[in-house]
Amino acid sequence: MKNNEFAYYLSKFLQTYLPGSRNVSVNTIYSYRDTFTKLLVYFQDVCLVRPEKITFSQLDRKAIEGFLFHLENEQGCSISTRNQRLAAIKSFFRFVEVECPELLLQSQAVLSIKNKKHEKPVIDYLTRDEIMLLLKQPDSSTQKGRRDLALLSLMYDSAARVQEICDLKVSSVRLSAPAIIRLYGKGRKAREVPLNTSCVEILRRYMDENRLTRPEMAEYPLFFNNQKVKLSRSGVSYILEKYISMANENGGAISSKITPHCLRHSKAMHMVEANINLIYIRDFLGHESIETTQVYAKANPEAKRKAIETMESNAPKTSMPDWNDNPDLMEFLRSI
Repeated sequence: MKNNEFAYYLSKFLQTYLPGSRNVSVNTIYSYRDTFTKLLVYFQDVCLVRPEKITFSQLDRKAIEGFLFHLENEQGCSISTRNQRLAAIKSFFRFVEVECPELLLQSQAVLSIKNKKHEKPVIDYLTRDEIMLLLKQPDSSTQKGRRDLALLSLMYDSAARVQEICDLKVSSVRLSAPAIIRLYGKGRKAREVPLNTSCVEILRRYMDENRLTRPEMAEYPLFFNNQKVKLSRSGVSYILEKYISMANENGGAISSKITPHCLRHSKAMHMVEANINLIYIRDFLGHESIETTQVYAKANPEAKRKAIETMESNAPKTSMPDWNDNPDLMEFLRSI
């Protein structure tokens, strides 16, 4: 096998296989690209092998395990991140074992590397009162404040992922009844999410003010900065952090760990508290499996409390016999 075979198949994997055969999103391709960038840097800095000199013979199970160890112990990556990097590498070797049958044994050795078990993180979310406090912070007397209110309101009401919000175009929004927003999630899958009346009114005022309802604005980004460029993930995070600080200055006690994704968690938690069917919540959130959605039901203390109360109310009411009524020990035990 030629020395440049690895470079050839890695390029084919990222440029042809993932976007063509797998039809994965651009963000997924970027994530896979970052994994292999880190792998090449590891080989260059630790193994002293320049990227253009790497061959498949060097990419055995021992080398991949060394890279994963380096991520955890030298780079300080979490187990979750380590497992994510491993998933990208495994995806590549599944591609390789089909393209290069002679590498089947080596590929299977890499594919046999196990994920590490780790504790699932606690889901951070805002209570309904905290959401209300947060939405009171933007200054509605300013144009930027009205934009930020529309942004935060839509993020919570739609439970959209932050990248889904950033990628929104004007054409994705329908304000006439029934009001919906079309989101493009993981794997380029689209879903339509209904919007409540208050969010629709906030969006309508924002769009009218910025003349986004005109037909020629259909492909314009829904949320943009001063340069008329769509908001970035970091831009959305900055806006949220600003209003969390303001909310805490005004009597709130919102955790500093709250991120834009936590607004999605918050909506999901509140839907669970409202006893909405998990199947509907799954479709609303765009989850692949109901098991992913069940995490919210398991993590929600209010849902647990209601379940315990229901169980207790449905439990048969029994009373234990009094031993003093029957001093014979054997008969007493049989009467229980």
